[in-house]
Amino acid sequence: MGSDASAVLLEGVTKKFGAQKAVNSVDLQIPHGSIQGIIGPNGSGKTTTIRMLLRIFKPDAGVVHVLGRTSGDAADDRVGYLPEERGLYLRMKVRDVLRFFAQLKGNSRPDKAIDRWLERLGATDWSHKKLEQLSKGMAQKIQFIAAVVSQPELVILDEPFSGLDPVNLDLLRQAVLDLRKEGTTVLLSTHDMDVAERMCDRIFMIYKGNKVLDGTMEEIQSQYGEPVLRVRLAGNIVPDVSRLPDIESWVDCSPYTELRMKSLGARSSILRALMEQGDVEHFETARPRLHDIFVRIAKPSPEPTSNEQGADRS
Repeated sequence: MGSDASAVLLEGVTKKFGAQKAVNSVDLQIPHGSIQGIIGPNGSGKTTTIRMLLRIFKPDAGVVHVLGRTSGDAADDRVGYLPEERGLYLRMKVRDVLRFFAQLKGNSRPDKAIDRWLERLGATDWSHKKLEQLSKGMAQKIQFIAAVVSQPELVILDEPFSGLDPVNLDLLRQAVLDLRKEGTTVLLSTHDMDVAERMCDRIFMIYKGNKVLDGTMEEIQSQYGEPVLRVRLAGNIVPDVSRLPDIESWVDCSPYTELRMKSLGARSSILRALMEQGDVEHFETARPRLHDIFVRIAKPSPEPTSNEQGADRS
C-alpha cells in the first residue's frame, strides 16, 4: 500500500530529543476512510507521533506522508484536531467560536454545517451561550464539533471520550463512526482499550518509542492471544484458582474469571475441577482482550533480587 492509497504513511520515522529517541524507526499505514487506533502508555511516543502528523515536529529520519504530501505546516485545512488538553475561548458564544474555527480552516460559510452538528449532538439550545456556561461534557462536544465542522479529510482525536457520561459517550462514539461512513479518516488516540477494541478498524501500539502492535484486532489476537477460559460460578462464587489444574495465570474480570491455560487440552480437567466448587454458569474459550495484551506488553519488569543483581555483576 503506497502513499496514494493511504491517508497517512510513516516510513522509518525517528524523532529524538537530545539523546532520547521518542520515536524509533516507526512504519505505519492508515487506509483512507478507516478508524485507526493509537495506544500506548504515557511517555511511549504517541504525542510525538501525532505532532509529526500535524507538522508541529519534523522527523529526524524517515518520511511522514499526510494525505499525499510529505511536507507542509501545522495549518493544514484538510486536517482536524481534537487535543487532549481542551482549549476553547470561554467568553465567546458557542456559535461564534465554531464559526471562528471553521473559518480558520477555510470554510467561509459554515453556518449550515454548524447547525447540523449542533443538532446531531444535542447542543442546539446552547448555541448562543458562552463557553464558560457549559458543563464539561457539553464543552467537550463543542470542541469535537470545532474539530470536524470544516469537513476535514483526516481527523485526529486525542482522548475524545474522556470524562463523558454514558449518554454523551454513546452520542459522540456514534458521531465518530458516522465520520468513517462519510469517508473521513480518523486517528483515535485513547487509553480506553474497550473503545479501541470496539471502534477501530486497525490498532497501532507504540511502547518506548517502538511499534509493538499494528493490525486488526483479529490479527493482534492471533499474534499475542493464547486463548483464555472465561468462567463464572453460580451465586457469585469466586473460583479457588489454586485448586484448578494447568492454570498459568488468572484475572478477576467480575462477574467472570479469566484463566490462561498452559494448554488447550486442559479445558476438560479445569471444567471438572470447577464443577467440584459449584454450579458452572459460564464456560467459554475466548480470545484475550486488548486490555490484557496491552498490560502484558507494557507491564513493568520486576526488580531483580539482590542475588540476581549480584549474578549480573559477576
